[in-house]
Amino acid sequence: MPDKPTRLFSRLTPSTERTLSDILRTERAGGILLLVGTVAALIWANSAWADSYEALKSFQIGPHALHLDLSVEDWAKDGLLAIFFFVVGLELKREIVAGELRRPATAIVPIVAAVGGMAMPAILYTVVNLQDGGSPEGWAVPTATDIAFAVAVLSVVGKWLPNALRAFLLTLAVVDDLLAIIIIAVFFTDQINFLWLAASVVCIAVFGLLAAKRITPWWLMVPLAVAAWAFMHASGIHATIAGVALGMVVPAIRRKGEKHALAEHWEHKWRPVSAGFAVPVFALFAAGIAISSEAISTAVSDPVAQGVVIGLVIGKPLGIVLATWLVATFTKANLDRGLNWLDVLGMAFLAGIGFTVSLLIGDLAFSDERVAEVKMAVLAASILAAIIGASMLFWRDRFYRRLYESRSNPVVGHDRMGDAHELARMIGGTVAPRPEKDDAH
Repeated sequence: MPDKPTRLFSRLTPSTERTLSDILRTERAGGILLLVGTVAALIWANSAWADSYEALKSFQIGPHALHLDLSVEDWAKDGLLAIFFFVVGLELKREIVAGELRRPATAIVPIVAAVGGMAMPAILYTVVNLQDGGSPEGWAVPTATDIAFAVAVLSVVGKWLPNALRAFLLTLAVVDDLLAIIIIAVFFTDQINFLWLAASVVCIAVFGLLAAKRITPWWLMVPLAVAAWAFMHASGIHATIAGVALGMVVPAIRRKGEKHALAEHWEHKWRPVSAGFAVPVFALFAAGIAISSEAISTAVSDPVAQGVVIGLVIGKPLGIVLATWLVATFTKANLDRGLNWLDVLGMAFLAGIGFTVSLLIGDLAFSDERVAEVKMAVLAASILAAIIGASMLFWRDRFYRRLYESRSNPVVGHDRMGDAHELARMIGGTVAPRPEKDDAH
């Protein structure tokens, strides 16, 4: 018999099913806190106390002998975001070992989609900045996706969307983060001190060895992780890379007698710290820009800001949908039953929310020059992408809800869409138990 045609977004691995709901709940709360931090930063930076905001951001603290006399803003950017990237590393390890990236058949879609979703914004940005006054240095700014904001929007408007489609956004964002990490490490490292880098690698290796042997007291692992971070910072490579590397060396396979793998356990433990504290505080010190008619006018006419907005709002969804369509075309795969390409497009627009990592890359790309324009463009593009994506998914979500409700009622005759219980499983809902048959009738 011929093989059945492959279906995109059809089934999830047990590991992904087990963690999907928990991730959505945590990231929704994190997205709300991230929004609070952003709004607080904007209000503070545009209030009568704006000078105190700038003074706090630039206040330096830390040991000079270890080259860690950093400003509060740098501590938030280099230090707190290392926690965020540590969780990303744990997530990557779990996905590669036991999740959607374990099987080539399911991994190919989010990987290709993430590559397309990063290549197209970079291309559009570069094209826009070929004009006078443009700057190619910011090509990487519109390539990133902010998973906290994207999932927060999705959890509000997409309650009835199929679980596999929601997992697609999460997995795509994980691959997106990995590619962003590679970009930061390769393109935003000027000089490397190999002695400090070797010291960081040794600390990371010892951390992984202890984790593998399950020797994990906090008083040993935390100082070791901090040392790896500090040595990575001193090496010239962005310190957040240490966070990713530490997460990647944590075992993601359960040992006999363990309820969960160590990577999954630590991801569950550290995600609230990342989403509830590290990222919102980073936003508080990264998103504060003075907004005025003059600043807006400058940003609108700046090719860099134009390229960022076009890259995130147009390039991201275009690249993701085009790459996914190419996978479907060349593998002769079809979307799973009941799904529509509009669902994929709505998800792709949410991927255009590029807040956290885009702000980080913007700081690395432009230092003090044009940072205000870049931040304003990232904020505007993320808001616009969120509105478009949320509107599309809200409309599709209503469709899935009506479909579920119609199929939950008794149907006479053949039902080509399947029964209510099967449909509930597809869209992640629940339904009352099947009624017992009455033999008397």
